[in-house]
Amino acid sequence: MPGKVIAVVQQKGGSGKTTLAANLAVACARRGMRVALLDTDPQGSLGRWFMTRRERLGEAGLEFSTSSAWGVSYECEKLRKTADLVIVDTPPKVDADLRPALREADLVLVPVASSHVDLWATDGVLDLAARERKSAWLVLNRTRAGTRLVDEVAAAAAELTAGVTKARLANRVVYAETLGRGLGAIEAGHAAARAEVGALTDEILRLLDA
Repeated sequence: MPGKVIAVVQQKGGSGKTTLAANLAVACARRGMRVALLDTDPQGSLGRWFMTRRERLGEAGLEFSTSSAWGVSYECEKLRKTADLVIVDTPPKVDADLRPALREADLVLVPVASSHVDLWATDGVLDLAARERKSAWLVLNRTRAGTRLVDEVAAAAAELTAGVTKARLANRVVYAETLGRGLGAIEAGHAAARAEVGALTDEILRLLDA
């Protein structure tokens, strides 16, 4: 069976695309899955994370590739042959360049930091995903438990055309710290972050299988 493809998309920069992609990749790899990362963002943040990881650990435990927007289809076809899961990190914009990644995706994840501005920025992404008839799910990121803003954003997100994952990633320093060291948060021994990433990974894998 060819591997499944997850596209991580959001037109607003700083929403946590790379954080989500890297942590999901590490979590799935630690469960014994063969995981490949495909970085199509010219900023190359995911690629820098991968190289830092390889230098730190000697063996990244993941496959990695880059491509232009229009090379996504070819790279995904190649990676799916050997990987159980291909995670595509995309540029922070919404235009025709995003379509190839959406077309290849079995699941589209849209990270949303806990602000209305981030939520508003999903309109173009969700519209494009709908045109490609792809299942899109919002993932709330950098949340602060018990704040009114998180509840308001979550309520507003639930009214959109996408689904909203029940699992969320909180606003924790460990995510930024581990990303800079080429690690996933679950590798840092931080119990709360490990539980969050685990719950989100469980939910995403269920969505892929649905």
